[in-house]
Amino acid sequence: MRRDDLRNIAIIAHVDHGKTTLVDAMLRQSGVFRANEQVAERVMDSNDLERERGITILSKNTAVMYNDVKINIVDTPGHADFGGEVERVLNMVDGVLLLVDSFEGPMPQTKYVLRKALEQKLKPIVVINKIDRPDQRVEEVVDEVLELFIELDADDDQLDFPVIYAAARAGIAKLSMDDESDNLAPLFELLLKEIPGPKGDVDGPLQMMVTTLDYDEYVGRIAIGRVIRGKILNGQNVVVMNGDQTTKAKIGRLYGYQGLKRAEVPEAGMGDIVAVTGLADVSIGQTIADPENPEALPALNIDEPTLSMTFGVNTSPFAGREGTFVTSRHVRDRLFKETETNVSLRVEETDNTDTFKVSGRGELHLSVLIETMRREGFELQIGKPEVIYKTINGEVCEPLEFLTIDVPQEFMGTVMESLGTRKAELVNMVEMAGYLRMEFVIPARGLIGFRSEFLTNTKGNGIMNHVFNGYVPYKGDIPGRTRGSLVAFEDGETTAYGISNVQERGVVFIRPGEAVYEGMIIGENTRELDMDVNPCKKKHVTNMRSSSSDEAIRLVPPRLFSLEQALEYINKDELVEVTPENIRLRKQVLDRTARGRARKNG
Repeated sequence: MRRDDLRNIAIIAHVDHGKTTLVDAMLRQSGVFRANEQVAERVMDSNDLERERGITILSKNTAVMYNDVKINIVDTPGHADFGGEVERVLNMVDGVLLLVDSFEGPMPQTKYVLRKALEQKLKPIVVINKIDRPDQRVEEVVDEVLELFIELDADDDQLDFPVIYAAARAGIAKLSMDDESDNLAPLFELLLKEIPGPKGDVDGPLQMMVTTLDYDEYVGRIAIGRVIRGKILNGQNVVVMNGDQTTKAKIGRLYGYQGLKRAEVPEAGMGDIVAVTGLADVSIGQTIADPENPEALPALNIDEPTLSMTFGVNTSPFAGREGTFVTSRHVRDRLFKETETNVSLRVEETDNTDTFKVSGRGELHLSVLIETMRREGFELQIGKPEVIYKTINGEVCEPLEFLTIDVPQEFMGTVMESLGTRKAELVNMVEMAGYLRMEFVIPARGLIGFRSEFLTNTKGNGIMNHVFNGYVPYKGDIPGRTRGSLVAFEDGETTAYGISNVQERGVVFIRPGEAVYEGMIIGENTRELDMDVNPCKKKHVTNMRSSSSDEAIRLVPPRLFSLEQALEYINKDELVEVTPENIRLRKQVLDRTARGRARKNG
């Protein structure tokens, strides 16, 4: 049986192509907000980090009513590092709105999320967004989207996709560029016409797949998913199935989605997306089933992690000064709690009880976790990111990334030279509106530390995006950072005089009046080897005047690192110390003598 009173859709696109802005407009025009109600932009990006960075990190559910049909909408992340979120939520829907920027066209992540949607035989509607851009190239972009569908082996039905043109920020959509429109009604009408309602057995025994977990201080774990078969009742006895293992449980409360809120409902039927409480041990990918006829649904297939870092307890002399949670037990509990809701994450305990190996989908995926933890009051020290190798048919293989770069033409040479040393191969190059778009395949190792170098080389004018592209045999050594570190050799407080002496040796990372400790990295040397320096040196006062005594000390502004830049910058023998108030770089071995001895012993 098919339900006509319900539609389940996901909005998928590359990062910054307007998914969350379109959901905003759909919520406004379907009457979720009152006429004069003041609502923040990007209301779906509810988490502080999402608002600051302007990206969606966690998928979110909402629901709107249009012509007596309930439309469940899932807003998904556009970043490759959060692909695990996208894969899960596509299990909950019957169709997708594929958003494409009217100037940028299909980007690496567009290709990635569309491949996942086509594999699951979902019905696509292509939305060409930002048609109000002065540099839009709508007709070319539609052709590029068709080429992408053909490249991804879409079947005949999928190739016959409808196209609609939209300006999400202005809240308009139209079926032809020549039409007049002042609202999203054409999009809603097309959605009801093209996206099929949920199909399944309404009266069969219950089956529900858990695709997302949430947590509430009062009711504990909340399982979110779609009812695949039958109906689910408030207070019903069920079994939670993990493969062949079954655990008896009882539904505490059952919620449906209305606008941005969850509302308690007495029952939900096949095709509904619901949230349930009361299931203490449920986890993502498990099936909630009828106790009389328990049948497990196929397990979710999530791509493997490609990058790992070591997370450890802060062991610097400043440990415990700024954070609340500083012990290995705190760190361990928090990391294992994260794996319950973050399916792409793996945490392994190491031989050292104070460090953990944490693996994820990329630097952004792991740095968002680190940033979240530091805001919660944790102190950590993080090792250099390392790619995860796989042995395939007896051969060591490494992850490969598909890299897309948009740069003004004058920077093409420096970018090509920089990527050449990192074992990148150019696969395509096209010119568009004064920019060159270059496409490369590059080992994931080659991208570590590349972003900051790329922004410097292109003077901030370049745009880079990358997405996982499979495994290839190991491609040989890639040179790392070519310059050594300037390392403080005593504890103390930095002085302008001390820093002015240090800045003759290289680039400085600190300001006067900062507390430093022995082994802390305070700058980058102009040469290859590390150098021990003293930024705390004071100018000795004598009763003799020197010819330079009245000269003002001129300090160069320091280079300050974001968390991602710090993680990319460090070498193998270095760590990033992360506290709620500071990000510091340090040597693994703080003692100057021990470090010198280790270097001699090779």
